[in-house]
Amino acid sequence: MSERKVLTKYYPPDFDPSKIQRTKGPKATGPKLQTVRLMAPFSMKCISCGEFIYKGRKFNARKETTDERYYAIPIYRFYIKCTRCSAEITFRTDPKHMDYECEKGAKRNFEVWRESKLAEETEEEMLDRLEKEEAEKDAMKEMETKVLDAKTEMHIADALDEIRMRNARAERAGKDGQEITVTVEDKRDEERERQEREDVEAARLAFLGGTGEKVKRVQEDGDEPSGESSSSAVPTSNGASMAANPDMPPPTFKRTVKKKKDFGAALGLKKKPSLV
Repeated sequence: MSERKVLTKYYPPDFDPSKIQRTKGPKATGPKLQTVRLMAPFSMKCISCGEFIYKGRKFNARKETTDERYYAIPIYRFYIKCTRCSAEITFRTDPKHMDYECEKGAKRNFEVWRESKLAEETEEEMLDRLEKEEAEKDAMKEMETKVLDAKTEMHIADALDEIRMRNARAERAGKDGQEITVTVEDKRDEERERQEREDVEAARLAFLGGTGEKVKRVQEDGDEPSGESSSSAVPTSNGASMAANPDMPPPTFKRTVKKKKDFGAALGLKKKPSLV
């Protein structure tokens, strides 16, 4: 009975080991291919003949390492043949969704769980969305800060213009030897002086008669005039004589209330006559 593990080999009589030489051929260009044994990762339908290939069917496939990467994870592509028409079918790994992606030669069957899984937001997508929202918020904050800075600069420029104009007026007044000191107290003094002048003028007009002459006190009957009788003329400041008239009423300083003007006619309003 022959051994399962042969330790000795048969060498023919004409065997010459010197004739065996190692040859170095050119290196293969392109992606690295490797023959592997795998099972179909999903159920699919061949486009050429319509053959259904169920999930888990075994194939001798060619494995290709692509240049694409998902972060540090390399992406692999597999080539298999249809069991009926020998058409080439390719699919590759999808590390983003932890699944496989059908590329050419077949169509993947519909899977309910896969659609719902794809609709969910992954952790990476959530992080990307949060980063975008933060970037947009930062942009809005930066825009608001720029607007506030522009408004502040405008207020400062207006205040500087006002100060320059005030200094220019002070310089022009200083050339003539005058000093501009406009304060609230000065304004109050001017208002007080104006009010006093108006009061003096009103008192002066009140002591004048209807003819514009000063009014003097009428002497009583028991008093004896010095030099002239009571019926004689009373000298005035302007040199004119005025007879003492006992019928003339003495000047009064009672305040008279003016009658209010009715503006209803001017506005086209008609008042109804009162029934009383």
